[in-house]
Amino acid sequence: MDSIEKLNTAITLVEEARGVPLSASCVVHRSEMLEILDGARESLPQDLFQATDILAKRDSLMDEGRSSSEQMIATAREEVARMIEQTAIVQAARDEAQRILDDARVRAADERAEVESYIDGRLATLEVILNKTMDAVARGRDRLDGANDKDVLSQLADDK
Repeated sequence: MDSIEKLNTAITLVEEARGVPLSASCVVHRSEMLEILDGARESLPQDLFQATDILAKRDSLMDEGRSSSEQMIATAREEVARMIEQTAIVQAARDEAQRILDDARVRAADERAEVESYIDGRLATLEVILNKTMDAVARGRDRLDGANDKDVLSQLADDK
């Protein structure tokens, strides 16, 4: 049994121990518990040494693997770049891509001009509607002002 298993056994013994009434204490067999804890204490340094050794080996292997993989990736990237640059297909694709981008830019500019023209027409229509509405509001306010004057005149006539 290693130290972890022995500590787990001790914990299980305490958890399963008979409780003392009206107390948080429990009854545990002293010699059995001491035997388990002594065994854990004796195996703990060896377990820690093994764990430290395993962690050191793991770190070393990870560093080796990381270094090796970085070197393989760098080599592969260089090879891919060399192969890509050697092909005429890539240049043809680049030329076609540039032509497509240029066409798209021209088309986008045309569509933008068309949209702006449409929006300008809609805004002009809205401006006309708003001007007519403002004129109607002004006429309505003028009528209200004139109606108030008539009310005042009629009140003066009634007061006489």
